[in-house]
Amino acid sequence: EVTLVQSGGGSVQAGQSLRLSCTSSGFTLGRAGLGWYRQGPDNECSLASSTGSDGSPYYPESVRGRFTISQDSAKKMLYLHMTRVKAEDTGMYYCAARVPWIGRPLLSPKLYNHWGQGTQVTVAS
Repeated sequence: EVTLVQSGGGSVQAGQSLRLSCTSSGFTLGRAGLGWYRQGPDNECSLASSTGSDGSPYYPESVRGRFTISQDSAKKMLYLHMTRVKAEDTGMYYCAARVPWIGRPLLSPKLYNHWGQGTQVTVAS
């Protein structure tokens, strides 16, 4: 069974850093497409980052240069490193996986077939 269990998050001041973690089980990280999504206060769902088995990450313009997606295959962990956070980064963050990876960037939430439980990030300006 594929599971994703999230940890991290919380309340921070604008400009600070934060790391979100996602513990995976039931699949091999290196053979999956992985991503992080943010659900904002208005329930909009936006991509924070994604990466595929080829290791090439994607970041939307809004977070490029500030967020970094990474993984530790030995620990079966997926991370989202958030730096210089802004108030607009506030929301519920979800890690997601497409198992197995379909060989192309996963830019739509509909392409993922497994999700974490979500963790709240609140940035005070």
